Amino acid sequence: MIVEQQEAIDKAVEAINGDMGALWITLAAILVFFMQAGFTLLEIGFTRSKNSGNIIMKNVMDLAIGSLMFWAVGYGLMYGSELIAGGWLGRTSPSDQGYFFFSATDWYNLFFQTVFCATAATIVSGAIAGRTKFSTYLIFSAVLTTIIYPISGSWYWPFDDDAWLNTAGFVDFAGSSVVHAVGGSAALVAAILVGPRIGKYVDGKAKVIPGHNMAFGALGVFILWLGWFGFNGGSQLAWGGDDTVGATSVIINTNLAAAIGAIAALFFTWIRYGKADISMTLNGALAGLVGITAGCGAVNAWGALAIGLICGIVVVLSIEFIDKKLKIDDPVGAISVHGVCGFLGTVLIGLFALDGGLLYGGGGKLLWVQTYGSLAYIIWAALFTFIVLFILKKTIGLRVSEKEELEGLDIHEHGMEAYPEHITTQN
Repeated sequence: MIVEQQEAIDKAVEAINGDMGALWITLAAILVFFMQAGFTLLEIGFTRSKNSGNIIMKNVMDLAIGSLMFWAVGYGLMYGSELIAGGWLGRTSPSDQGYFFFSATDWYNLFFQTVFCATAATIVSGAIAGRTKFSTYLIFSAVLTTIIYPISGSWYWPFDDDAWLNTAGFVDFAGSSVVHAVGGSAALVAAILVGPRIGKYVDGKAKVIPGHNMAFGALGVFILWLGWFGFNGGSQLAWGGDDTVGATSVIINTNLAAAIGAIAALFFTWIRYGKADISMTLNGALAGLVGITAGCGAVNAWGALAIGLICGIVVVLSIEFIDKKLKIDDPVGAISVHGVCGFLGTVLIGLFALDGGLLYGGGGKLLWVQTYGSLAYIIWAALFTFIVLFILKKTIGLRVSEKEELEGLDIHEHGMEAYPEHITTQN
């Protein structure tokens, strides 16, 4: 009788933990959903006012298109049970859980993964702001959320023996590479193919084109910082008992990395430029968030601080190098924040992971796995992005006309100004 009662209690506790886990993932997904507002404000603030409406539309469409395409095709490619080409080209699902997702068993996971997919797509928006055709962008966003992101995501996140990076021992808790390096790599290729904004490079030198509203930029970063607690904490994928401890420790690591990333960028630019740079400090916080995303469940607080510190400094150097040396125009620093720090944060797990990290006696195996795993994501996203955008460039084109760019995408692409009471071509 006692044994039967204990079994009933254990079963009830398991059911409660399962329901709490589903609730936690759903709430975390809502936080990640809200990050889309953060990206929108950040990009608007860091760019010219005459393109604000265009940025709003791109971020709305990333979420709208991503929600439909990931539900219809992407989720099946990423989480299906049958491998395509040995798992290199995603998966397919049984007929009762086909590409159009009809299973009622884990809707919460579909929602959680959908908003992650939209995040990967919207990273590209800021890097090509102010000069890209809206129609072309919509097509690329659809391809990224339908094919590029889901296929590479299937290499690791199903967490089964068929996922080749999972089998190899790769670690990316919440997506420094799966989400951010993929988005950052796509952003790099897109920025190269679209080309710089008119007036960005004069006589071989980079000219600063300041954003029009740092208040929007700062508010966007605060929203992203908040949403990241769901982004990383929700990736525990459970709540109750040890999982509660795990999720909350992930949130603390996330906050620590963001804080030290902002501080590192602040003092580094203060020393380097003689001024405490606002935009770099904001990007420093984001760099810490991106960097810790892979290892937030694998390192302790000291590891989180180290990763955030390193990323907060590297993001400044990377933005300078890409802008001034490579002459690639990225108005918001998306390539550096998401691509460079996504790769760096993934690799640094090989040093700071409590289980297998080089600094904790694990040798160099994990460091090697983290390096080639992250590079696989970067190469895949870059290659597929190049193919898609090159075709679009040769057909419908990537870039608006010079007149449209100078006068602003808002009026030419959308027929209205974001700030109609202050219409000017010098904004």
